Amino acid sequence: MNWTQLLSSKRYGLENQQQRKDDRTAFQRDYDRLIFSAPFRRLQNKTQVFPLPGSIFVHNRLTHSLEVSSVGRSLGNDCARLLLERHPELAATHLSELGSIVSAACLAHDLGNPPFGHSGERAIATYFSEGAGRWLRTYEDYQTGDRLTPDEWDDLTHFEGNANTLRLLTHQFMGRRPGGFVMTYSTLASIVKYPFSSNLAGEHQKFGFFEAEKKCYTEIAEELGIKRIESAPGTLRYARFPLVYLVEAADDICYEIMDIEDAHKLKILSTEDTKQLLLNFFSEERKEEIRQHLAQLSIHDVNEQIVYLRSCVINCLENECVRVFVENEKEILNGTFEGTLIQHVPTPLRVAYEKCVSTSYGHIYHSKDVVDIELAGFKVMTFLTNLMVEAVTHPERAYSQLLLSRVSKQYEIHAPRLYDRLMAVLDYISGMTDVYALDLYRKINGMSLPVI
Repeated sequence: MNWTQLLSSKRYGLENQQQRKDDRTAFQRDYDRLIFSAPFRRLQNKTQVFPLPGSIFVHNRLTHSLEVSSVGRSLGNDCARLLLERHPELAATHLSELGSIVSAACLAHDLGNPPFGHSGERAIATYFSEGAGRWLRTYEDYQTGDRLTPDEWDDLTHFEGNANTLRLLTHQFMGRRPGGFVMTYSTLASIVKYPFSSNLAGEHQKFGFFEAEKKCYTEIAEELGIKRIESAPGTLRYARFPLVYLVEAADDICYEIMDIEDAHKLKILSTEDTKQLLLNFFSEERKEEIRQHLAQLSIHDVNEQIVYLRSCVINCLENECVRVFVENEKEILNGTFEGTLIQHVPTPLRVAYEKCVSTSYGHIYHSKDVVDIELAGFKVMTFLTNLMVEAVTHPERAYSQLLLSRVSKQYEIHAPRLYDRLMAVLDYISGMTDVYALDLYRKINGMSLPVI
């Protein structure tokens, strides 16, 4: 793979249209289109880890995405500067715009996630794999003979927010323009964290594109010269687009470190434990410098001290991830680099990061409040999925017609093919906010009625 071909400002769906001339680059326009979009605004009402806040503010999907985008911009800009020093002959390419591409991709990376975080993903996938939706595996329309293919069934039983993001950004249903958001090829490629089809998802449940978007990603990969990896017949696998590593690093840094800060605010972690977790990233000499700096700034508020420590950690990890990326440029371009950037940072940093991960799993992600929201979310998402699947598979029923009448026309719930109707259901449900999904659940169950 080479940078000249990998970095393209051509827009998917508008390949033959002349590019606009204004002060913004194509990648900056990607960012602007995303930040002003309705799906992005809806992230403010989607759970990140903790239940949506009361009096104490913690992160939701929107604030998380903004922070990931900020870190991603720094990663991209720093990598661009160092790579241009190494490859001055690439000055006329889009290499200087890595920061803009990565920040736009980071902004979009969670757009496809359904309500209630990972619990919502699991609820949808297990509805088909072990719940009431299992009957669809062998269902065949007696009039048309239409049924799900094995690959289409894999899409449903491994439903994944990352794959849904690519669908959201490229699928026709998002607008009248061809290709939905009409993003640049490079921004779209930077979002696909797992560039292979759902029949390669395995136990980890991760993949990059649904069967419906397989052609779309193939076109993106061919346009950008992304290396295709040999795999079993009937499967599709590519090497990672290089900038995916920077998007992933920005997400990993913000996800773990900001969750530690939120846990401290909610008193799940003590101040002493939180400080120790963050100070683990530094040498004894650097720890003393940080303590002296805190004293000089007269920062006495405990929360502000945590904020300062957190910023130091993010800066440290960002610098090291840039170094790893640039030093491993050849392997990344060859498609042979293994693991994440964080897995290749110096051992003391990696150990400190892994300590944060283990603390998060042991004390945060299994805390009572988090588990309660997952339980409730699982119930709500399973109920809504079952209801809407029943409606699109039996549209002749009176109750089905009532349900389908409240679905926006942008969703293809009356499509001829069963697979397309089921995907339209998932488009509709995954686009909901936590609050909307819960409100709809209550109304349908008669727990609340609209005011007339």
